[in-house]
Amino acid sequence: MNISVVIIVKNGAKTMKKCLEALKDFSDVVVYDNGSSDGTQDIIKSFASVKLIEGEFFGFGPTKNKASSYAKNSWILNLDCDEVMEENLNKTLKNINLDENCVYKIRLHNYYKKKRIRYCGWGLEYSTRLYNKNKTTFNDNLVHEKIIKTNFNIKTLEGNVKHYSYLSISDFIQKLDIYSSLFAKEYAGKRKSSPFKAISHSLFAFFRIFILKKGFLDGFEGLLISCSRSNTAFFKYMKLYEMNRELKNADNTY
Repeated sequence: MNISVVIIVKNGAKTMKKCLEALKDFSDVVVYDNGSSDGTQDIIKSFASVKLIEGEFFGFGPTKNKASSYAKNSWILNLDCDEVMEENLNKTLKNINLDENCVYKIRLHNYYKKKRIRYCGWGLEYSTRLYNKNKTTFNDNLVHEKIIKTNFNIKTLEGNVKHYSYLSISDFIQKLDIYSSLFAKEYAGKRKSSPFKAISHSLFAFFRIFILKKGFLDGFEGLLISCSRSNTAFFKYMKLYEMNRELKNADNTY
């Protein structure tokens, strides 16, 4: 296949092996590791066809673009270390005639541990992941990065990817901290925030996921996801509020 798979990772040992095992038919797989300390690199090195690159994390968008620069092929399939390609998607990619005027999205089946989540906004999720790096790139967002799709046709690929988003409650807490910090860093001095905004966004996030997105139908897991989204929203805007205050105080010292 004239497609390179590109993955960025830090401390993804829990899922890295499954992820790479599903990519055995790809001759060019690039894993860009930014400081793993949990044995992830040893897992990567055990796959002869996988190229390990060690480098700095610049935020999700810029780092994914950096990682793609090490790929041999122009066509890039971007995956996360906690995603496992299913055989139906592998078969599609073996037989596809790629169009440079298109970017391609894939279907994600999201899991908490071994349970597939069917509501919470996770049940019908598609994500644009296959693109020609000579024609487009990821945007520069530090978090919630996306492939730039302006003036491209968007096609959906047949097949699925299993996304093992979270394997424990601790995973929710760790990712909450990472994503909320990146959000605050990206928008500090550019977007206003306040404690009231943090609370209102938090309450609406819970209502949207648990009620409007029917997270209650996913049971315990739905409640956990809804609370996580609520807390993420709260700390995003509280961290942004704090950073804005620090910037304002710094300006007033001169």
